[in-house]
Amino acid sequence: MSGESDLINLYSERILELATNVPHVDRLDNPDATAKKRSPLCGSTVTVDITLSDGKILDYAQDVKACALGQAAAAVIGQSIIGRTVGEVQTARDELNAMLKQDGPIPSAPFQELEVLLPAKDFKNRHASILLSLDATLAAFAELDHKNAQSN
Repeated sequence: MSGESDLINLYSERILELATNVPHVDRLDNPDATAKKRSPLCGSTVTVDITLSDGKILDYAQDVKACALGQAAAAVIGQSIIGRTVGEVQTARDELNAMLKQDGPIPSAPFQELEVLLPAKDFKNRHASILLSLDATLAAFAELDHKNAQSN
């Protein structure tokens, strides 16, 4: 019974609120890059479109088909992603991963609200879904780098 109550506590009111208010859910008409990531364990997917200006995200869209935890993470990321560089996104991903898997500190600003997902650290089967939006964003940056390398 303890496991069931832990799972119920995991889906806090704040996580459910975030999950129902994911920003930037429309696809971009003409993105610079698009990437889709899937969690093989649960089947959650996130597709991200980005447009960059001077190495920073100018416009962002995400199509999120994930559990409430993945949606909550996507909501926090969507609130803070505009204006971020690939380095900042990588740092957020590394910090979130460390928080979930290594008892690391909460991610630094502007992604500190990912702290709401701290209770998920004991649910390893949810980690990949929580990381999907950041992973897809990094994959979109990598796609753009690949395109730029091919055109040079």
